[in-house]
Amino acid sequence: MDIRYPATLTPEPDGGFVVQFIDFGEAFTEGETLEEALFNAAEVLTLTLDGRMDEGQPIPAPSLAPDALLIAPSARIQAALLVRRARADRPFAELARALDTSWPAAKRLEDPHHSPTIKQLERAAAALGKRLVLAFE
Repeated sequence: MDIRYPATLTPEPDGGFVVQFIDFGEAFTEGETLEEALFNAAEVLTLTLDGRMDEGQPIPAPSLAPDALLIAPSARIQAALLVRRARADRPFAELARALDTSWPAAKRLEDPHHSPTIKQLERAAAALGKRLVLAFE
């Protein structure tokens, strides 16, 4: 599963760039340079997803947009969304039993304010019939 969301990058006539996310109307930002605009885009995406998760709002899967930039949120947000999507409708109690841990500990894996260890993510992935894959960009 890829947790990168498509965004458009528009150069401004007076300089700088505007970044808008296709899947989140409320998520947009700008930057004086391309690097600043992309950095700000990752930050605003992280904040948008964090807020939606805190408020229990739906989080769509990333749209397919072949010509768009793909922006990734922070690693902790990615981890929470990956566990949430892999768990699907399975109850936390089932995940907790598979991990031999408590229900609150299993629930923390989907908490965007919690940073699980790689070992915890590997165990959760295995319990959910998945494999953890890491990458540097």
